Amino acid sequence: MSQNQTLNPTAPAADTPQPAAKLTPEAIIEQIRAMRSQVDDVTPLDKAQRQQLKQRARRQPAPVVEASISVINSSGTVAQAVGQPAEEVLQLQSDVARWALAAAELHSFFQGIEGANLVRRERLAFIASQAYSFGSQLVRNPENAGLLPQVEEIQRRKIAARRKKAQANPQTPSPTPAPAPAPAPTPAHVTSVIPQA
Repeated sequence: MSQNQTLNPTAPAADTPQPAAKLTPEAIIEQIRAMRSQVDDVTPLDKAQRQQLKQRARRQPAPVVEASISVINSSGTVAQAVGQPAEEVLQLQSDVARWALAAAELHSFFQGIEGANLVRRERLAFIASQAYSFGSQLVRNPENAGLLPQVEEIQRRKIAARRKKAQANPQTPSPTPAPAPAPAPTPAHVTSVIPQA
């Protein structure tokens, strides 16, 4: 090796793939919006519309739809009667399958992001709970009097949150069971007769 050549063991080789940079939430939002603007058929539906379309689709199971498409493909007369050329119907069938895959991938991506954020939120709540617990203990010592306003604020907010929750979910009083009827009094003049053997 010549004196002018030096090795840098920390420099990655040119052909070594570098890890992709992690996206921030803002970058993901930006990319989703960019993709949305590049897709022609993005049709937001409300819950009622979505249910109605799903019910209609269930009436025609996939095997029935496929068999019906083969009728269109086999007969120009049927294609004319339906008003759809066989090529367009086959393309629509292909689009449905491909977009179903895209929707499944997006749904999986959404569930992954939502799950990771729930884990983050739980971790944050745990850390906050620990901070309150430690702070509550520390304010007992006069040296930590500076923490008292924050601990009192947490206590105030906890009480307010409980009140708000109680107001949002008013508990209906459970019905009290009707008292059991009192046993009928037996008349004093009736005596029980026990047959003697």
